[in-house]
Amino acid sequence: MEIKDYIEKNKDRFIAEWFELLRIPSVSSKCEHKSDMLACAEKWKELLLKSGASHAEVMPTKGNPVVYAERLIASEAKTVLVYGHYDVMPPEPLDLWKSNPFEPEIRDGRVYARGADDDKGQAMIQAKGFETALQEGFVNCNVKFILEGEEEIGSVSLDSFCEEHRELLKADVILVSDTSMLNEETPSLTTGLRGLAYWEIEVTGPNRDLHSGHFGGAVANPINMLCKIIAGITDENGRITIPSFYDKVEELSDIEKDMLSKAPFDEEKYKQAIDVEELSGEKGYSTLERNSCRPSFDVCGIWGGYTGEGSKTILPSKAYAKLSCRLVPHQDSEEISRLFVDYIRSVAPKSVKVNVKRSHGGEAYVCPMDLPAYRAAEKGFIKAFDKQPLAVRRGGSIPIIPAFEKILGIKSVLMGFGLEKNAIHSPNESFPLNMFYRGIEAVAEFYRNYQ
Repeated sequence: MEIKDYIEKNKDRFIAEWFELLRIPSVSSKCEHKSDMLACAEKWKELLLKSGASHAEVMPTKGNPVVYAERLIASEAKTVLVYGHYDVMPPEPLDLWKSNPFEPEIRDGRVYARGADDDKGQAMIQAKGFETALQEGFVNCNVKFILEGEEEIGSVSLDSFCEEHRELLKADVILVSDTSMLNEETPSLTTGLRGLAYWEIEVTGPNRDLHSGHFGGAVANPINMLCKIIAGITDENGRITIPSFYDKVEELSDIEKDMLSKAPFDEEKYKQAIDVEELSGEKGYSTLERNSCRPSFDVCGIWGGYTGEGSKTILPSKAYAKLSCRLVPHQDSEEISRLFVDYIRSVAPKSVKVNVKRSHGGEAYVCPMDLPAYRAAEKGFIKAFDKQPLAVRRGGSIPIIPAFEKILGIKSVLMGFGLEKNAIHSPNESFPLNMFYRGIEAVAEFYRNYQ
């Protein structure tokens, strides 16, 4: 039986098992879903055994449990470690959903549910791709699975789990389906992810809110000062002004620029989709370079003073902002964080007190295109999509990917099948059924070609 035939024969069962996962509200950010996290982990254990794992278990961590499974054929064979996550984002705002986010529904060839794409749908593609390849006799390597329950809250327990279980997780490559393709007609493999550094700033002026008529013009306004500090972080050319920020930033190679130029991109449609008249960013670079291959700075939130109905004439005591930088390969998030804090302190006026608190962060990642696993994934895409996949860097971050490399010494191949229209993290998240089946075929073909 060929791969397509096996998928066709079993597709109803595949969908039924997928729906079992989607019905579990495994929201890691809310403590009231603690029991749902365990239920989802147990369901994954059951499904991985059904998919062909010879052993599976739910393992404790400092937070939500990890699901580990394996099928080992020989000590001398290569080993693939498949990574995914079973936690999902909160579904709110619920009134914007057209159906119950935890009761999957098929409409117009798409499955609608929270986690339909991120990451229950994509992780199921890996599980069922493995099952299909196993049944067709194409699995000639050891296969291990690790599914965590904290990806959406920063994978806070996974680093220590990996440190404690290095031998268990030993592998030649990590296979990940938690990224996206350029579009449905243009298959692509993600070869790079940006890193991240995140901070919160608190600016304090007077010891209480003041009457703006009595004190305005004589006392520094924390919101005004915060805005000036933030405005100075980028210059008129869109460059970040923090000293030494660009010291380790490398320009793209000619090969990567050529790959990027082949990516289908319509700037007018891009602007229309987000309803802006003009794009902005670092001078001298294209939009695709800016949003994937160059570092960036953003204000993620800013607040302070009176924001209620009507007016209240005050000079506020405090102002706050949440800020982030996307980083590129060779930029160390810890080093950038220190540079940022030093810079803010150096430009902060004495008229206010400024406190900078570092939040989470992570490193950028680049996948070598000459890895045997990358070439096998490439062949899988060619077979399933009848096209050569493009190699592209993406602007987002998956902090655990560089952490895997640091702790386990293993490179990851990012074999994602998501689409922008799938609306991950948003109401009405969905995943197209045809992409689900093609993804399973691509993964099965990966095993056929990975020797």
